[in-house]
Amino acid sequence: MRLILMVTFVGVSILAQEGGDKVVQGELKAPVAVEKPKVEPYPGIEQVEAAIKKAVSFARTSLSFAGGYATKWTRDLKESRTSDTKGTSLISIEAPGTPVMGMLFVKAWRATGDKLYLQAAREAASALLWTQLASGGWGTIHDYALPVARKQHYRRDSEAGDVERGERRAHTTLDDDKTQLALLFLLELAHLPESKGDAELQGAVKFGLDALIAAQAPNGGWPQGFSGPADATAVVKKPVMPTEWPRVWPNVDYTGYYTLNDGNLQTVGRVLARAHELTGEARYMEALKKLGDFLLLAQCPEPQPGWAQQYNLAMEPAWARKFEPPCVSSAETLSALNTLQDIWLVTGEEKYRAPYASALAWLERSKLPDGQYARFQELHTNKPLYFVKDTYELTYDDSNLPTHYGFKLDELQEDIDEFKEKLGMSHEEKVKEMAGPKTEKEWLSKAKGAAKKVVTALEGQNKEGVWTTENVIEGALIMKHVQAMIYYVDAAKQAGALFEAFREKENPKAEVK
Repeated sequence: MRLILMVTFVGVSILAQEGGDKVVQGELKAPVAVEKPKVEPYPGIEQVEAAIKKAVSFARTSLSFAGGYATKWTRDLKESRTSDTKGTSLISIEAPGTPVMGMLFVKAWRATGDKLYLQAAREAASALLWTQLASGGWGTIHDYALPVARKQHYRRDSEAGDVERGERRAHTTLDDDKTQLALLFLLELAHLPESKGDAELQGAVKFGLDALIAAQAPNGGWPQGFSGPADATAVVKKPVMPTEWPRVWPNVDYTGYYTLNDGNLQTVGRVLARAHELTGEARYMEALKKLGDFLLLAQCPEPQPGWAQQYNLAMEPAWARKFEPPCVSSAETLSALNTLQDIWLVTGEEKYRAPYASALAWLERSKLPDGQYARFQELHTNKPLYFVKDTYELTYDDSNLPTHYGFKLDELQEDIDEFKEKLGMSHEEKVKEMAGPKTEKEWLSKAKGAAKKVVTALEGQNKEGVWTTENVIEGALIMKHVQAMIYYVDAAKQAGALFEAFREKENPKAEVK
C-alpha cells in the first residue's frame, strides 16, 4: 500500500493508507496544535518581508498562467475563476487580477529591491502584452484556450501586418477600471530604470495610451468601451432631458454611450494624470482638461443639476442594462464631483469646482427620509426609481428590490460628508497632503497605522503563503494583505532607527523563566 498521509499525535502515529487501513502505535492522546510563529504588535521588517516573499513565490509558481492571474482559485488548484467564468487557462484583467498583481510586484520591488518581484512584474506584463487588443486596451478576461483566443484581434496581429479584423473582436473595455488598471501598471513598470531598454514594453504602453486618447469624443467624454477612434464629427452639446422615454428596457447596445457608471471617467482621468506626471507630455494634460470640460458640459440643468449614469450620442440620459434607466444618478453625481476634484488638484483651474454647490444641494434635496439615497432619480420629477425583483418592472416602490445591485445607498452620505470636508482645504494644502510622508517621524506614524493590518495578514497567512475563504484562494485577500505588508515595510524602512527604537519600546518583552 502507498502511504498518502501521516498525522502525528502525542504518543501515537496514525498512518492513513490507500484502502483506509490504519496502523496505530502507542497510546492515543489529544492532538498537539501546531504553533504559529509569534507575531508581535509591531512586527520586524525581516518577518514581514519573508511573508511577502512567501506569498509572491506561491503566486508565481502555483497561481499564474503565462504570467497572468485569475481572481480566485480552488484550493486544489484545479480550477481558476473570475467574476463570472471558470476554467483552467484563464487570466483576469478585472481587479484583483493581472494588473493589480503586477502593480503589487512593482511596489514590492521598490520597497525591498528583491529581484523576485521585478521578475514577477515582468511576467504579469508579458501576459498583458500578449493579450493587448488591436484597439489598444483589454477585455474583462483572456482565455488562452484556442476556441476562445482565436476570436480576438490582437495588437501583435496588427503590428505583424494582419490588419483585416474580419469576424474577430477587439473591443477595449473601460468598465470597472479594467483597461485603466492595465495601463497604470504597465506605465509604472515601463518607467522603472530597469525597464528603460524594454522596447516591447514601451511600445505597448504607447500603443495603449495613443488608443485611449484617440477614443476620446469631441466633447471630452469616453464611451464604456471602444473598438477604434472616436467619431470626430460627433456633436458637442449640453444634456437634453427628454419628457418621454421608454419605460421598458429597449435592449440596445449602450457600450458606445458617454459613460460615468462605476467611476469609469475618474479612473481614465487618473491614467492621464499619471501619464503626464511620468512623461511630461502635454497631450495627456490636454486630454485630462478636456475630460473636465466634458463633466462641466454634462451636468444636468436645474432643478436636477447632477449627472446621469450614461448619455446617448444626443446627450440624453439613456438606458444601459435592464436595471439602469435614464435618470439622474446620486452615485454617479458624487463620482463626477470626485473626478472634477482630481482634475482641479492636477490643473489648479478653479472652473472645475464650479458645479460643487449646485450638485451637493441637489443631493441633499434628493435624500430619502431614512437618510439613504436612491441611486436613480426620475427625470423632471426627481422621484426615486426602483425595480421589481425578478420581473425588472420599473416602479416607485422599494419593497421588492433585486438584491444584486445597489438601488438604495446607505453609505453614500458618509462619502458625501467626506467630500465636503475636503472643500475647506486650499489647493496647496491638498496637494501637500497627497504628497505623503516626508520625515522619519511621519513615516513612523504611517508604519504604526498599518501595524494592525500586518498582524492580521501574518496571523492569517497559511503554510503556502496565501489566504483562503471557504476553501478558495482569494486574489482579493492576496492583494489586501500583501499591499498592507509592503506599505508597512516601506514606511518602517523610511523611518529608519526611529522605527527600531519604537519597536524596542512598544513590543512586549519575552518572559524570563
